[in-house]
Amino acid sequence: MNAQSITVIGLGQMGTALADAFLAAGHPTTVWNRTPGKADALVARGATRAATVTEAVTASELVVVCVLDDAAVRELLAPVTESLRGRVLVNLTTGSPEQARAQAAWAAEHGIGYLDGAVMTTPPGVGDSANMILYAGSPELFAAHRTTLAVLGDPVDLGPDAGLGSLYDAGLLGLMWSVFGGWLHASALAGADGVPAREFTAVATRWLRTVSWFMTGYAEQIDAGEYPGADATIDVQVAAIGHLLHAGEARGIDNRLPELHLDLMRAAVDAGHGGDSYARIIENFRK
Repeated sequence: MNAQSITVIGLGQMGTALADAFLAAGHPTTVWNRTPGKADALVARGATRAATVTEAVTASELVVVCVLDDAAVRELLAPVTESLRGRVLVNLTTGSPEQARAQAAWAAEHGIGYLDGAVMTTPPGVGDSANMILYAGSPELFAAHRTTLAVLGDPVDLGPDAGLGSLYDAGLLGLMWSVFGGWLHASALAGADGVPAREFTAVATRWLRTVSWFMTGYAEQIDAGEYPGADATIDVQVAAIGHLLHAGEARGIDNRLPELHLDLMRAAVDAGHGGDSYARIIENFRK
């Protein structure tokens, strides 16, 4: 079977990594970038350079765009709307759920297949099946092109709502920054007593597997809207965080992050929910 032809529009670091992965998998790959010189290395590896966006779009059934922002997507693709008709557009540009839904509506209006996605890795991780690429939009289009998209990373189908890729992306980045913040605070705390970060992190990453188990159970509580404190109550965790704050103060560590957690816990206690599980704190964020 002949490999599917692909077009990649936008050759920043991420776009270049995407095109490289398609080339490495044997897909005939056409590339376009506003600055033509950015395509030189890819052309040397076998890509075809398109002189215009129209030429790029018409070269392939599957068109992948990864540019700076939603405004750039619109600027580049609006003039070639008719050339895109009947093709499949995979938008891997970072944006908001609202922007993704608007792009999907525009595509549907003009007979363009549309998938919106989020690359959940940095450019060096593209092409590794251990890393997720999230997709949202037509399940039929996702199924039809899944094998091709899998060369970029593990393709995860989020369903027909085109906005969910961006929504998950934003939420997962928020989770990442929160984990990084907690880890850095903890590493500073342990480091104050001479513990190397690599040694503390070896234990911390094992602990995160247990934390993920807690999260899975708490997700069931959140969806049910019931927060039984059978494992550990917020009252117990208020007491426990006091030890963390004391240790930080004694070592001159900035405690603003755990103090935020304590504020959220106390708000739940003050509202009469001290006997509930930590999952109850989602109600603080919903306000």
